Amino acid sequence: MTIMKSIEILADSDRSWEDAAQKAVKQAARSVNNIRSVWIKDQSCVVREGKIDMYRVTTKITFEVKS
Repeated sequence: MTIMKSIEILADSDRSWEDAAQKAVKQAARSVNNIRSVWIKDQSCVVREGKIDMYRVTTKITFEVKS
């Protein structure tokens, strides 16, 4: 039997939502192994002076737990 666990990570980027998602995975990989998937739960952005200033994602990262 495989045991999976999910954690929620919030990340941001000044370039894109994809970059923010990559940063979330990179941060999670510092403390967990065997990451299997990332689900983008929510996206938002900060607008300043009529332009997008910051992209934000809320992710659920799923990884396998070794038993």
